[in-house]
Amino acid sequence: MKTNHILLIDDNEIDNIVNNHVIIKSKIAEKITIKKSAIAALEYLKCQEGNTMEFPDLIFLDISMPVMDGFGFLEEIMKFSKPKEKQFSVVMLSSSDNPNDIKRAMSFEVVIDFFTKPLRIGMIEDLIKNKNL
Repeated sequence: MKTNHILLIDDNEIDNIVNNHVIIKSKIAEKITIKKSAIAALEYLKCQEGNTMEFPDLIFLDISMPVMDGFGFLEEIMKFSKPKEKQFSVVMLSSSDNPNDIKRAMSFEVVIDFFTKPLRIGMIEDLIKNKNL
């Protein structure tokens, strides 16, 4: 199954290149948008409110970013209304597999999985298979 739009949020340029390549190779998305900070991603999403065509179906979100981390992003995104007919899911990405981070991430209702970087095609295949994407 293919999603229409994936939003990739990571401050690391190399991680963005690798993750973008894996997403393209997996053929899971029609469109990929990359934002280098949680704040830039929030601004982008606020501009897309009410626009179901541009609001992402799936967000890959790095935990560790300057100014606002992934958890701060999740707290903020839950404060504003998303298009009612457009649901989205979040997959957390981290360079660490800290059990406390995993537990905290999975406590957000929009988070469907937690992956340790780098993103790999097998991870996306598991998402498709196990999360019905």
